[in-house]
Amino acid sequence: MDGVASSVLVVRLIGPLRERDFALFWAGTLVSLLGDGIYLVALPFTVLGLGGGAGSLSLVGLAWSLGMVGFLLAGGLLADRYDKRRQLLVADALRLVAVGTAGGLSLGGVLEIWHMVALGFVFGAGEGLTGPAMGAIVPELVPGPLLVQANALQSSLRPIALRLAGPALGGVTFALLDTGGALLVDAGTFAVSIACLLAMRARIPVHEGEHEPLRTQVREAATFVRGETWLWATLIMAAIALLFFLGPTEVLLPIRIDDDLGASAGSFGLVLAAGGVGATLGAFLLGHVGMPKREISVLYWVWGLAGFALCGYALGQTVWQLVLFSFAFGLFSGAGNPIWSTLMQVRVPVGLRGRVASLDWLVSVGLTPVSFALTGPAAAAFGAGAVLLVAGLVAGGLTVVMLYAVPGLRAEDGGIARAAAAAAETPSGGPQPFNNVPRSSANVG
Repeated sequence: MDGVASSVLVVRLIGPLRERDFALFWAGTLVSLLGDGIYLVALPFTVLGLGGGAGSLSLVGLAWSLGMVGFLLAGGLLADRYDKRRQLLVADALRLVAVGTAGGLSLGGVLEIWHMVALGFVFGAGEGLTGPAMGAIVPELVPGPLLVQANALQSSLRPIALRLAGPALGGVTFALLDTGGALLVDAGTFAVSIACLLAMRARIPVHEGEHEPLRTQVREAATFVRGETWLWATLIMAAIALLFFLGPTEVLLPIRIDDDLGASAGSFGLVLAAGGVGATLGAFLLGHVGMPKREISVLYWVWGLAGFALCGYALGQTVWQLVLFSFAFGLFSGAGNPIWSTLMQVRVPVGLRGRVASLDWLVSVGLTPVSFALTGPAAAAFGAGAVLLVAGLVAGGLTVVMLYAVPGLRAEDGGIARAAAAAAETPSGGPQPFNNVPRSSANVG
């Protein structure tokens, strides 16, 4: 029976890959994220190898976050008006140029920290254009009944490639090819992603009011967000949580591994890979059992537990302890991500998805430049361990508290089931939110 159950699970999860464009999109994303996993390992140890420390890593992270935040809103507006495939092509080209330039400078022996700062901004701009398009496109690539499985595949793909296989490959690549070679391998993965996007069918969304002024379009999306408690509350929660933990984990985890534990880039890759294993397992479990009946409550609790797991980065005294805490963080966050993706795709009208996705990214990560800017000084004043401990406690505690403190938030539980019931009762000639056709092109991260 176990073998039969496993086969059923696999068949359910790979169902969306029968859709040609989703399969191309998924393959291109897979290869690109593998390269990003290499980048995650190479970036901090490149900066440290250039003589930098927590302050320099914070500066690079600040430049990346400013580039991303600066282009998020434009990315959402473009995604609702034009072909998302072309937008993703431009975004991949920007990141290919940024990473390829860094790799070439490193091979030439002239790479400096200010180069990493400038190229980090360009890389962030590419991610700002990518996020809204990827967040809005999945419902256009698969039928409504496969949406949860498609989101589970996407959510499991990111940890497998970005946090598991990519970092493991990054440790080996960094050891064999050093900084320049590792960065050029990452650049090559964007070329593969571009090839997959070019093979997909181009689609241009046609929405009523698409020629309205940009200010009107932004106001329309903002009005929708303000009217949805589940949406605005989660965006505020994510913004504050990321303010406290993103900078510290991105900057101070490699510092802890390198300075406090005396370990290598390979050990850093192992810790990230453990998080990828956990996130993959969490996403696959969610895809197997389906959407929980109380999806909002489950979402907040698993994300809250993920935040508390980050405290282990401060408490761990060996690499293997950090591996276990990273696995726990990945497990809980991986279970929550498909829930959020499905909420965004089912409960947001099709004509608003790109703009709402950009607001999601913009509000959620809007404070990350502040997070990176404060991490270096905070670590210098209180130590990396103390900053990481506070980051985990605040991120986890805030998430759980908001679930019970925001009026009406828990009353939003069951919204996806209600939407599905409404869709089932809709006459065949009417709008069907779970079966949006035509399906469009190419998703993090």
